[in-house]
Amino acid sequence: MQAINKTGEIAARLDRLPRSWYVWRMIVLISLGGVFEFYDLFFTAYVAPGMVKSGLFSPASLGPIASLKVIGQAGFGTFVFATFAGLWVGTLLLGQVADRLGRRKVFTWSLVWYMVCSVIMAFQTTGFSLVIWRFIAGIGLGIELVTIDAYIAELIPRRERGRAFSTNQFITYCAVPVVAFLAWQLVPLRPLGLDGWRWVVLVGSIGAVLVWWIQLGIPESPRWLAKHGYNEEAERVTSAIEAGVQAELGRPLPEPVPEPAEAESTGSLAEAFAPPYRERTVMLSIFNFVQTIGFYGFAAWVPTLLIARGVHVTASLEYAFIIAIANPFGPLLGTLFSDRIERKWQIAGGAAGMLVAMTVFANLNSPTWLIGFGVLFTLCANVMSYSFHNYQAELFPTRIRARAVGFVYSWSRLSAAFAGLAIGYFLHIGGVGAVAVFIGIAMLVVIGVIGGLGPRTRELALEQIAH
Repeated sequence: MQAINKTGEIAARLDRLPRSWYVWRMIVLISLGGVFEFYDLFFTAYVAPGMVKSGLFSPASLGPIASLKVIGQAGFGTFVFATFAGLWVGTLLLGQVADRLGRRKVFTWSLVWYMVCSVIMAFQTTGFSLVIWRFIAGIGLGIELVTIDAYIAELIPRRERGRAFSTNQFITYCAVPVVAFLAWQLVPLRPLGLDGWRWVVLVGSIGAVLVWWIQLGIPESPRWLAKHGYNEEAERVTSAIEAGVQAELGRPLPEPVPEPAEAESTGSLAEAFAPPYRERTVMLSIFNFVQTIGFYGFAAWVPTLLIARGVHVTASLEYAFIIAIANPFGPLLGTLFSDRIERKWQIAGGAAGMLVAMTVFANLNSPTWLIGFGVLFTLCANVMSYSFHNYQAELFPTRIRARAVGFVYSWSRLSAAFAGLAIGYFLHIGGVGAVAVFIGIAMLVVIGVIGGLGPRTRELALEQIAH
């Protein structure tokens, strides 16, 4: 009973904190880890022309997997498939590790995991070994994605969760124009005799070393500590946060408002399939399966889609860079309304904008208009992205947050793996128009599922949402 009461006490003390840099500093540090996570995830699109030029997706280079007909037709889609297959394993099978071992430990070491694997991948000389190491790196990325969402949701006061997630993704999406610029400059070249795409991969891995060191000062989630019976440590961390906020503001903190404590539970994944979480689990599983078709269907293929619209390879990388600049601005705009509009309507609105923008994009030939609607699609996609990362982390209790989010999020990784192959196939047989129809249908499902079934969460304590 003591541990149960402690969870409610810790939650109330954290949720009553006024806005302060002391708390937001932790969000920024967590987000810095996400910068290189997103760099690693998004370089997929921008190194595609270089990898293809290197002949890595020829039947001889792909070796035993080239005998699969769909692999031969998808080409670079094989690399996309390996990325998201690894992410699927990481989110589904290893997401629970953050519930068992803690947010901080898993967050830190998963960063090391995919950093090392990416370095090894950069020096592979066959498509087969490249795909294998991309799969292994993707496992570490999957663990990191789940852990970051749980970490932020549990540290930030409830009135600022929306802004915290939009700020987090503003920072992390800054990696996208960086990787797009580096690809534009490096992919067509061979600095020091090494293919330009390999340099793009290595730059992200080297930078992650510094961020790993910086993040060692982030505390463990007090909610997680209290839930697992580490009451003295939970008290120490919470008191340090309170003291830091009070010293910064120069005034006493308001009194905590009592909040319900989490129920006693074994904390197994099976709980996600029992009331009241079963409907949420099904809803988010369907949502995640279809949302990534639109999000990564464009983001992971944008230079290739531009080439299919008649843009030269070199120019496509330049245009893709311009489109990529928009990535941080969707979440940045979201800071203005992320805590004022219900999360589910932000998700549905973003999906509707993606549907319209992709439909128009597929029928354009002018570079200016292609860039314009590419930017619009990107802004809408990133509004949807920060909103749903926030939303799914809110809908489950601390005891199963990482594993439940890992389960529902794993459907997006699975669908993205096959969507990479599917989009390569649709592009092959029907051009960008066929890709637009595929993405449009997926966005209609997003709007129906989230708009029709999603519960409200705005300004509610995590413990209130969990009941």
